[in-house]
Amino acid sequence: MMKYSEPFDSLSAKLRELLIDSGAGHDYDHTLRVMKNAEVLLNEMPEADGEIVRFAALLHDCARPEEHNSKGKICHARRGAEIAFELLKQAGLPLEFCQAVSEAVRTHRYRDGLPPRTPEGKIVFDADKLDSLGAVGLGRAFLFAGSCGARVHNTAEEALSNAAYGPEDTAYREYLVKLRHLPGAMLTSAGRTLAEERLKFMDRFFERLNEEVYGS
Repeated sequence: MMKYSEPFDSLSAKLRELLIDSGAGHDYDHTLRVMKNAEVLLNEMPEADGEIVRFAALLHDCARPEEHNSKGKICHARRGAEIAFELLKQAGLPLEFCQAVSEAVRTHRYRDGLPPRTPEGKIVFDADKLDSLGAVGLGRAFLFAGSCGARVHNTAEEALSNAAYGPEDTAYREYLVKLRHLPGAMLTSAGRTLAEERLKFMDRFFERLNEEVYGS
């Protein structure tokens, strides 16, 4: 049972409304899946504080709407850490707890250059990345590509020689540029094992897609 179940439930309701304007693939459903992934990883890391992990997983994308509306000028991880701290402080949670959750939110981003230093931060990092892999990851990649007006599929050369947010920014480009490298970036052994399994599914999918489209 959660020690801070009442503020958690209250913040969950707030996040559901907040993330309506968060952009393709980063809605409240994504947050729910990240929380589920975090619970799986928690089972393998008993040294981590489950309460910190659950709140950080819940709040990790709280600034996504700001990043989305700014077209990427605002970093949702850095801004999210500030928002998370204020929300938790307003909820009357202990200062040390607020700081720990805020730190995990701040370090969860793949491209931000701020690797997590705590067990809780590592779990949230891996839980978030796992949602970019496997069948769900494929769905999210195609959803994002569609929001950019990208093609259904293209060659590796076309994908890698063109910029993001255009007609060549396909799900395949996301796979080639980022997703296939995620298992090596995982910070927990359980997260790495799950990531490698999910990536195998994506590898097979894109092999089949290339066969159907290009015959090879």
